Amino acid sequence: MKTQKSAVLNMTEGNPVSLIIKFSIPMLIGNLFQQVYNLVDSIIVGQFVGPQALAAIGVTGSVTFLFFAICNGFGSGGGIITSQAFGRGDAAEVKSSIANTGYIMFVFPLLVGVVAFFLANPILRILSTPEDIMVDSVAYLKIMCVGLIFVSLYNYASSMLRALGDSKTPLYFLIFSCILNTGLDITFVYVFKMGVVGAGIATVISQLIAGVGCLIYAVARNEYFHMRKIDLRFNVDISKKIVRLGFPLSLQFSLIAISCMALQRVVNTFGSVAVAAFTATSRIEQIIHQPYQTLGAALATYTGQNFGARKNDRIISGYRKSMMLMAIFSLIMLPIMQLWGEPIMGLFVKDKDVILMGAKALRITSFFYIMLGVIYVVRGVLNGLGDAIFALLNGVVEVFGRFIVPVALTGIATIGVWGIWWSVGIVWAISGLTAWMRYIGYKNRVLFSKKEEPI
Repeated sequence: MKTQKSAVLNMTEGNPVSLIIKFSIPMLIGNLFQQVYNLVDSIIVGQFVGPQALAAIGVTGSVTFLFFAICNGFGSGGGIITSQAFGRGDAAEVKSSIANTGYIMFVFPLLVGVVAFFLANPILRILSTPEDIMVDSVAYLKIMCVGLIFVSLYNYASSMLRALGDSKTPLYFLIFSCILNTGLDITFVYVFKMGVVGAGIATVISQLIAGVGCLIYAVARNEYFHMRKIDLRFNVDISKKIVRLGFPLSLQFSLIAISCMALQRVVNTFGSVAVAAFTATSRIEQIIHQPYQTLGAALATYTGQNFGARKNDRIISGYRKSMMLMAIFSLIMLPIMQLWGEPIMGLFVKDKDVILMGAKALRITSFFYIMLGVIYVVRGVLNGLGDAIFALLNGVVEVFGRFIVPVALTGIATIGVWGIWWSVGIVWAISGLTAWMRYIGYKNRVLFSKKEEPI
């Protein structure tokens, strides 16, 4: 099949590090711009409305992550099937995978968004949301539920393109929509005084633009999106593969989201100052996550394509060199968080108590960044191989850690509120060690086995 060279990247040939970095850089920039959605909301609301409004947005974070996770795991599953088919050179299966992933990712967000909209209030009450931010929190969460279909639309288009090695197209639309989001945030929050509701509406509109634009461009420019009737048929076998891989990933993300909700409930018991500090540090750490997440996503595509092409030695090489890149970044970030926590926190709020609490929190969690990186690198390789069991295992570990560790640590008088952030680091360490152990066993069993077909 003839394809536009700019639209795909074959990662089964060439230097692994060069390919991973080439693929990662546009995706990293895109992920950082995606995080700007949350950062802009937090900074504008925190500065122009106040710390309570910032806390109202922050308290919904783990809940919206849960809703997004339920849907987006299927996009990741579809991406694995697509990348493996691309590596094998099976154009018909690539197209069928793209089409059937689209069907699945339309139905689930629609159902989840409707149910979540009506459950917004009781869910936030279960999380012990402080009464002084309850009204704003419910309003913001309902708006995010309406926008769930738009988030899934963008994630669908971008996951399919990235499976084919195209990490640039999603970036272009994210940059545009991020600029739009910033302008709308300022207009709705600062000019029209709409508070957290304005921030939510700005985010939803921007996500809609990113999703629709990315999909239209893909259909226009990428040959694999040029479908005939036969390509658009519902394929039971491929859909089963997508669900078989996507369901455990959705469950993993959902379990992680539920564990974050459990942690948020502990945070909420310490009052609005702690909630605001936790919100700000979470936004900062979302930025820290991005290089790790990007590296992991690049490895998933790289691994999927090479596993489809049966080039297992290249998978091992890519894993080892990615671990080295991750370790270097972790060591760079450690002194930054140790020395400049206060000015970084000052970007979000003016309240001195929130700034001091958040700065100390960053000094605690930064010691564990390298274990956070291990999670993403190993997850990328195992996802590319189609290891559905690891997704579930990783989710269970995080749930156990975030239900048990925060309660235990914050209950110790000498630790108190700081147990929130110590628990974050400890859970990273436990999850990272579990992931590494899973990789060692899976590598020996699968990459060095005689199986002829991708998992």
